[in-house]
Amino acid sequence: MGEQVDVLVMRLSKIGITIKLRANYPWIYLTRVNGNRVTEISHGEHGYTIGFAPIRKDHVFSFIDIPDMFRIIRKYVRLKQTPRTNNAMN
Repeated sequence: MGEQVDVLVMRLSKIGITIKLRANYPWIYLTRVNGNRVTEISHGEHGYTIGFAPIRKDHVFSFIDIPDMFRIIRKYVRLKQTPRTNNAMN
């Protein structure tokens, strides 16, 4: 997905926050934070978009709205972890 995304995931994991991402090229979605399913929809139709993968080699990955992304992450970190269910969105 990109070096910036790898750095984000690694730095959050160092402070005890795990995130799961999904890609539907070119959209990169934040799907889970500490096991809690992210339900917000932003900049796309299928989830909370954190950025877009580069379409051409001369383009680079960039986050859409970093302050809003961290607001969403903080919101879901504060929630108690929800039990997992067997559905396609896990």
